Amino acid sequence: MQKVCWPYFDPDFDNLGERIYGPPCRVYIDNDSIQDCTVVKVNSENKQGLLLEVVQILTDMNLIITKSYISSDGGWFMDVFHVKDEYGNKLTDKSVINHIKHAIGTSRRESDFIKASEANNNPNNNSLEPPLSDHGEHTAIEMTGTDRPGLFSEIFAAFADLHCNVMEAHAWSHNARLACIAYVSDDNTHTPIDDPSRLASIEDHLSTVIRATSDPASNSTHVGHKENETDGFLAGQGKGCMNSNVERRLHQLMLSVRDFDEPFCEPSSLSLLSSKLEYCDQKERKTTIVSIGNCEERGYSIVTVKSKDRRRLMFDTICTLVDMQYVIFHAALRSDGADAFQEYFIRHIDGRALNTEGEKERVVKCLEAAIERRVCEGVKLELCAENRVGLLSDITRVLRENGLTVVRADVETQGQKSLNAFYVRDISGNKIDMEFVESVKKEMRPIHLEVKNEDRTTDTVGSDEPPDSAAPQPQPQPHRFSLGDILRSQIERLSLNFVPTK
Repeated sequence: MQKVCWPYFDPDFDNLGERIYGPPCRVYIDNDSIQDCTVVKVNSENKQGLLLEVVQILTDMNLIITKSYISSDGGWFMDVFHVKDEYGNKLTDKSVINHIKHAIGTSRRESDFIKASEANNNPNNNSLEPPLSDHGEHTAIEMTGTDRPGLFSEIFAAFADLHCNVMEAHAWSHNARLACIAYVSDDNTHTPIDDPSRLASIEDHLSTVIRATSDPASNSTHVGHKENETDGFLAGQGKGCMNSNVERRLHQLMLSVRDFDEPFCEPSSLSLLSSKLEYCDQKERKTTIVSIGNCEERGYSIVTVKSKDRRRLMFDTICTLVDMQYVIFHAALRSDGADAFQEYFIRHIDGRALNTEGEKERVVKCLEAAIERRVCEGVKLELCAENRVGLLSDITRVLRENGLTVVRADVETQGQKSLNAFYVRDISGNKIDMEFVESVKKEMRPIHLEVKNEDRTTDTVGSDEPPDSAAPQPQPQPHRFSLGDILRSQIERLSLNFVPTK
């Protein structure tokens, strides 16, 4: 019998580099160097998208990044973050510290394998689109289009008419554009909706609702569903925090409907006329300044961002640059609690800097929109009730009938309870009278309603800290109405009575 010889392969050969040079990713947590924050250091082999992965992990843990230095020029990635917990304190919980080390290290080791598997299974997959999962029990539906007063109410009423139970939903509105991701199930079987004909009917119905406007921008209306995916969508991680994959997808959806452009309106489009007035008001109050210069010696474009500091600011900026296919080589961020300064040294993914004025202008507008679209200048209403089909339709209908427009929504279900957070403001853009809100609370009984962040910008750093009882409280000032405010209010309320005839 002929003897067959096989070459010997050491089973540890794949890990030889790690055994010689150490692990490909090292994470250090330093609680001693700085008195008021924790320093997180990440040293790793460099790869495209690693910075966003690290920032996503810190963001999902609801940590506040007060300072950061990034360098990834060449084959090595070195990053330093100064972080605090959601209350502005150092990280002292050992389980939190261990989770940071494990999450970043695991993300670094597994991401290459996951991306390689996705590329093999689906060569046409868009790597910029983050995975959205429907928890295995829900169907994810994405919607984009032109926003108008009462649209949230119409969308949730449509879901009720279609016998869809909304288990979770997240929506943003900015510059008269809307992006929404909803997770729904069949209201009878409580299972995902996978029948193609029914999904087509749902998409057609929702598209009709969203297109009910004469705005030409409504041609970009999109309603689509996501198939079941295995990469976990973890809802409600941290306090009032949704998974950053969903937030990144909302950024992408808003970018797709060009919310960075000025709202279009015709003379007959009354609700959009108000949106344009609001856009002008926001432009006058704008505190975000983005500028772009060039570093001729190294071939970089230098993006400088000055804005009000708030939570998730760095995540919003980085994911926008990455989704626009720019590579970040060096970066620095610092904040003093009120204002933040960011600086990024970037090139396009093809290796070139930003050379044309048109490209620079687009990056400036997209970054400004990414920073401003999360900021809601209104009142946050938190509602808790027993979950049932049509609950969201009833809640948003009451808000609409009382002249309140929803500019942002976060809805989730925990057990039999539905936890809803709506950021609302008056249709005319005026401040909301809190006595009026009390009357709305009575109308919504037995739904439990709490009011938070009155007349404050949401997601500000340290906003969860308990108020200092010794600090002097500002006296309420009587609200001043101008002729323009009164006219705008009347126009908006009148426009709600019109039905499109086209």
